[in-house]
Amino acid sequence: MTGLALVADVGGTNTRVGLARDGAVAPDTVARFANANFADLPAVIAAYLADRRPGPIGSAAAAVAGPVRDGAARLTNRDWAITRDDLARATGAETVSILNDLQAQGHATDHLPADRLIPLIAGAPAGPNAAKLVIGVGTGFNIAPVFDTRAGRFVPPAEAGHVCLPVRNDEDRRLSAYLAERHGFPSVEEALSGRGLGHLHGFLGGIAGRPAAEILADAAAGAALAVRTVRLFARLLAQHAGDLALTLLPFGGVYLTGGVARALARWLAGPDVAAAFRDKGRFSDFMAAFGMAIINDDFAALTGCAAHLEILGRRPAMAARFSRKS
Repeated sequence: MTGLALVADVGGTNTRVGLARDGAVAPDTVARFANANFADLPAVIAAYLADRRPGPIGSAAAAVAGPVRDGAARLTNRDWAITRDDLARATGAETVSILNDLQAQGHATDHLPADRLIPLIAGAPAGPNAAKLVIGVGTGFNIAPVFDTRAGRFVPPAEAGHVCLPVRNDEDRRLSAYLAERHGFPSVEEALSGRGLGHLHGFLGGIAGRPAAEILADAAAGAALAVRTVRLFARLLAQHAGDLALTLLPFGGVYLTGGVARALARWLAGPDVAAAFRDKGRFSDFMAAFGMAIINDDFAALTGCAAHLEILGRRPAMAARFSRKS
């Protein structure tokens, strides 16, 4: 894509904004803003452009921590809404796109340096167009399947954290009942997220709702209950990731992202986790085809936005759908 692109990663607490050219983000252009200091995303962008004065912006994309529909998004954990028209007005860009943050991570998967991936489970070699799967484990839980097609990369949105938590054994059944009693519905996100770690701690007899950071610190120090909590979390995550792998067949790899996944890296790398991931009855041997790694890159969503805009720039018919004139 010719010209300058503005990319933004909009979380509930902070927003990162940077500039990209030819699908690559310039690291020295990335700035971080506390959302509490701004009324909305256009105000953040205005502050960034006033400080950087980069000149004309040809295209812009924002990765948003919330559901996106018909070019509009609302943040899950902040009362902000953003539309493609808002982004176009704020940047002056001709081509604009709004993605869910997991979708952006999906667009980034082929553009991450090897040293930004933490390998967890080895998989079989796969072709260049093999499907991939991004699983976000942080404040919430969600997924983004990644499909490469003749029309370009397709990363559909999802709200997979709000489905029912799968049950595999007696412990899972007790946990499901515990979550249903206290939270109304035993969703995946009530177990496999930052707050989910606190819920698991309560389920095992600890303080319900204890902050994830405290549990992780205690686990690192060897505290027995905290260790049990993170091991249960790791098993449930691996078990569910295996279910998702069979559902979507991501022979190109399963990629975990998010602060909780990164904080649990040491607990996700053991043989017990691989065994839980592959424990699928008569399809257990088949599961050896799928590898799993953690994305350890703060700029992955920005990279994905830049890659997405680059694809749009190479496909005029597709880009027309994202034009401010459309």
